[in-house]
Amino acid sequence: MSPVRIVIVGAGFAGYQAARELSRTLRGAADIVLINPNDYFLYLPLLPEVAAGILEPRRVSVSLTGTLPHVRLVLGEVHGVDLDARRVSWRDPDGRSGEMAYDRLILSVGSVNKLLPIPGVAEHAHGFRGMPEALYLRDHITRQIEMSGAGEDPRERIARRTFVVVGAGYTGTEVAAHGVLFTDSLARENTTLRDAPRPRWLLVDIAPRVLPELDRKLSRTADRVLRKRGVEIRTRTTVKEATSEGVRLDDGEFIATRSLIWCVGVRPDPLVDQLGLPSERGRLRVDQYLAVPGHPEVLACGDAAAVPDLTRPGQFTPMTAQHAHRQGKVAAHNVLASLGRGAPKPYKHHDLGFTVGLGGAQAAANPLHIPLSGPLASAISRGYHLTAMPGNRVRVATDWLLDAVLPRQAVQLGMVPPWAVPLDTESPEVAQTVRAGRG
Repeated sequence: MSPVRIVIVGAGFAGYQAARELSRTLRGAADIVLINPNDYFLYLPLLPEVAAGILEPRRVSVSLTGTLPHVRLVLGEVHGVDLDARRVSWRDPDGRSGEMAYDRLILSVGSVNKLLPIPGVAEHAHGFRGMPEALYLRDHITRQIEMSGAGEDPRERIARRTFVVVGAGYTGTEVAAHGVLFTDSLARENTTLRDAPRPRWLLVDIAPRVLPELDRKLSRTADRVLRKRGVEIRTRTTVKEATSEGVRLDDGEFIATRSLIWCVGVRPDPLVDQLGLPSERGRLRVDQYLAVPGHPEVLACGDAAAVPDLTRPGQFTPMTAQHAHRQGKVAAHNVLASLGRGAPKPYKHHDLGFTVGLGGAQAAANPLHIPLSGPLASAISRGYHLTAMPGNRVRVATDWLLDAVLPRQAVQLGMVPPWAVPLDTESPEVAQTVRAGRG
């Protein structure tokens, strides 16, 4: 008799944790298959530090085959699920199609960039959801500073030293906080820019404050640090139009820039819509045990699942790494329960606090809901990330140490062209290999 096959779609926080728990418990007693476009788990919270030249890309990329010993990895993007036949279909990196039956299915497909119907944004902005986008942004920022130093047109030089981040949530705040330190470092090393005005950073959001989803004390800390570094914060403001020459805000002001960084939030992976099942704002509805109603053999977790929040009746858990990580554990536990190993348990988790890295020795954190800032918050933030990472801890800590004592390497590798990381993509974790419109 063939062993039970458990298929996990997606290796984000939820999928990786589910695979890890199943691997540790079953130890080869089941066929555990993980389908993911890449062979690594991406530790997203540290991605802004990759874009700012602090961490090398492989530091935040944890090998799936190296850390999941009893899991079979299939490289591919799942594009279909036949719930009645219990089969999933995918397309591998070479464009070939594959199909596989399952006995249990965990859907943890995550999320993609959230788009808004603003003219020019899809063509001129770049998101921040995957490694290709972070690598592109690091090169792009470096290139703009260098081209500003070499340019002759004063207005163009200023535009190239101007960076607009849209979205003042976790990602946008951290990108702006690390980015301004990065461009200051680049400008200091550029002979022609040492006497020029500092690079300009703007953080734009329709919300009334930075980090609107967090405690006001954390918001005020982040706001203070950013303003002290010279970041212009425009709250209650949004982008009305984007062009190749800059962006126009809804108050009519035109900002000349070549850099529009889109961090307005995320939306569930479009695969959810293809399932034809009840959803909540694009997220697949599940019960408190993470099971899909009508399909007890299918569980969903992470950003793609609308999980009832038992700590706040009537609401759903927010789309955060903290919830995804813990939901992955519960999904694995309940799959095991369905196989006769223990009893199912509902997902219930109280937030233990958040950390927002602001670069240098600055951070905002509220561990156990105690608001902290400055070097202590930075130490707690980095300690938390080292604990949460499933690998590469020594390498990450080493990069942090080197960044503290050595100047950053101001070079662009040019491996990710702008057309390879379009904002409107269903796969931000994969760089496009064929330019749109050229076949």
